[in-house]
Amino acid sequence: MTLAGRFAPSPSGELHVGNLRTAMLAWLFARSTGRAFLLRVEDLDRARAGAEAVQLRDLQAVGVTWDGEVVRQTDRESLYASTIDRLTAAGLAYECFCTRREIQEAPSAPHAPQGAYPGTCRDLSGPEREAKRAVRPAATRLRSAVTEWTVADALHGGFTGVVDDFVLRRNDGVAAYNLAVVVDDAEQGIDQVVRGDDLLPSTPRQAYLASLLGYAVPEYAHVPLVLNADGARLAKRDGAVTLGDLAREGYSAAQVAARVLASLGLPATLDAALAVFDPARIPREPWIWQGMSAG
Repeated sequence: MTLAGRFAPSPSGELHVGNLRTAMLAWLFARSTGRAFLLRVEDLDRARAGAEAVQLRDLQAVGVTWDGEVVRQTDRESLYASTIDRLTAAGLAYECFCTRREIQEAPSAPHAPQGAYPGTCRDLSGPEREAKRAVRPAATRLRSAVTEWTVADALHGGFTGVVDDFVLRRNDGVAAYNLAVVVDDAEQGIDQVVRGDDLLPSTPRQAYLASLLGYAVPEYAHVPLVLNADGARLAKRDGAVTLGDLAREGYSAAQVAARVLASLGLPATLDAALAVFDPARIPREPWIWQGMSAG
């Protein structure tokens, strides 16, 4: 199987310059190492009508190309279900009936990391499960044998994070992100994951699950986000931050791409940037977006 990198947006709206910067970095990482580059639409959770088409158009406009067909998670639900069945059959998954409020109000398990699922439903008896099924549908959680896991990241080095009995399938029957992303990456031959560093804390859970399933753990590179002037994550409310917004201000997609690449110390097009790209020279701090004409 050809090894690959990927970009995996959620079709919840237009991509902003932070999303585009991460996509361009993922493309550079993959292409500079001779990998294929795949595009996956993560539409299990939020999908706005027409958003996918706009996202694909904007990626192409800044020079991001991909190999093969676009993959959508909603076409792969049987694959997630069979993986959960496999884990359940091996005694590595169980039903959970807790609400978010119940989890928040429950006392933590002894020695459990802060914020970890307290294990309320881990050892329910058969009759207890039957009684709870009559009240509400169950989610499915992983029966974890560890409380933390360490991953290697190209920009952050070794990172150790919490691993608890995290959700594999929500109580509405939809596969959870931490399950779907692991299955997708393995099935697609993705061995390099480049994404925003806000996702680093969840990575140990995913790497642990990959190891349980016998998958090779990808190489990770969690890149800095783009923030607004207040130091918060960039969002639509910050003004002209999408290609559509910036086009209305008179800026072309090529100009936006050049501005994004300049923030990385790279030439003005992806092809030119690829010729000199060195992951070791990527800025380690967030980029503060102050518009096209500011620093």
